[in-house]
Amino acid sequence: MKKAILGNGLTVLYYPKKSNSVVVEVMINVGSCHEKSNERGISHFLEHLLFEGTSRRPSNKEISNEIERIGGDFNAYTSTGKTCFYAKVLRKHFSIAVDVLADILQNPLLREEDIKKEKNVVLKEIAMIYDEPRHYQWVLLQQNLFEKHPCKYPTYGDIKIIKALNRKKVQDFFQKHYLSNNMVISIVGDIPNWRKEIEKQFTSKKGKAVKTSFPAEPTLSKDKRILVKKKIFNTHLVLGFKTVSRLHADSYVLDVINGILGRGQSGKMFTEIRSIRGLAYDVGTQVLDEADFGYFAAYAIIDKKNISLVKDLMLKEIQSLKNVSENEVKEAQDFIEGDYLLEIEDTQKIADQLLFWQQVKDASAMKEYLKKIKKVTVADVKRAVEKYFKHYAQVVLEGK
Repeated sequence: MKKAILGNGLTVLYYPKKSNSVVVEVMINVGSCHEKSNERGISHFLEHLLFEGTSRRPSNKEISNEIERIGGDFNAYTSTGKTCFYAKVLRKHFSIAVDVLADILQNPLLREEDIKKEKNVVLKEIAMIYDEPRHYQWVLLQQNLFEKHPCKYPTYGDIKIIKALNRKKVQDFFQKHYLSNNMVISIVGDIPNWRKEIEKQFTSKKGKAVKTSFPAEPTLSKDKRILVKKKIFNTHLVLGFKTVSRLHADSYVLDVINGILGRGQSGKMFTEIRSIRGLAYDVGTQVLDEADFGYFAAYAIIDKKNISLVKDLMLKEIQSLKNVSENEVKEAQDFIEGDYLLEIEDTQKIADQLLFWQQVKDASAMKEYLKKIKKVTVADVKRAVEKYFKHYAQVVLEGK
């Protein structure tokens, strides 16, 4: 992997990989956690709006067709900590991918008519999240698990704020955050002239860096229970525990715990709740460790009469790790190794990982991940269970 910081402050990461394809992904260091209280949802809204037209390509069709007419993949996403735009194309079309991405990130029109239209699109997307309990359960969890950290606010934002957006507010946010020195580009493929092409297309000037600090998040002192009734057949249960960010050494221990409890059909949660007792179809665990916050969660889709029973079984399986064996730890480590290495055979996943590690610490830390997983011990797992799994937030989307 090669890293370069250009004259305008733009950071570029190049990962050479023999492939017919190349991925170019641009990360802007702004997400929902960086928004002020009167801006909630603007990062995600702007991600949508940048596809609507530039001075060179005035319509969404003209922008998207540049990539799609050559068989490429073109998309974007917003999270709590970043906004990313990427294009995956054949290697010979590298310059087209760079040109299109540079155009939408440097020359957007941000027209009033597009803002008006995109409000409807984003509001429909939010409605889809409310309609889909598999997604909405995670929104509810973060809203109720965290007290002070801005990750408690949904990435999609506040509906009232989105409805009130105007061109000036959107343009001010764009000019404040979409700066060359607030961007990182990852390139994965076999492209010898990568630097020359990036310097040619990404010509925006360096701006004033935006610094954001987050309030200290208190630990949970007691269990919390949130119940929402919905007109659905199944009941969705999630137990969430506050943990640590990826910078913390225990984040690797929590990954191993996730590997023991939640891997596929052989994890302890799946085995006990579905295979042995038949209480759920979808059951598992999730660990999230971002640059500045983290949580661990167990989830299951069940009948509402079994809420208490399944919750107790989840807690029992977590506490059983106080007697974890060396073999269980080793199996989880092998699972993580295989899952991780198979995932990053995909060039777009590599590009994503490079940007994640660059934001957390440095892109070079990516190659240390599996080494740190392999160092996790039985004692580490037992200590982490004692430390992080005392109190939880219970979210229930109750069905019929």
